[in-house]
Amino acid sequence: MALYEFIYLARQDVSAAQVEEMTKNYTELLEANGGKVTKTEYWGLKSLAYRVKKNRKAHYSLLNIDAPHSAVAEMERQMRINEDILRFMTIAVDELEDGPSVMMQKRDDKK
Repeated sequence: MALYEFIYLARQDVSAAQVEEMTKNYTELLEANGGKVTKTEYWGLKSLAYRVKKNRKAHYSLLNIDAPHSAVAEMERQMRINEDILRFMTIAVDELEDGPSVMMQKRDDKK
């Protein structure tokens, strides 16, 4: 199976709990199609560089996926239908990152 990093942005109007529920639903969809999610991270509500569908902020979420292409394609199809999803990006990687992502690591400003 192929390895993917998947990031999606949800509208600012939805709550963090609803974003977690969406992540759970997409994880179940992948598992039903023969894949698995090895890591999920909720990065929080962040400002966008420019407006996307009239939104200035978005909820960011990351999923590390080990799944066949057909399962990822089905998840992307479901995301295109969902009005709460502003953008998503799937990146094929050679290996999945262990531990927290760069966004979740605490910055050391005392250098």
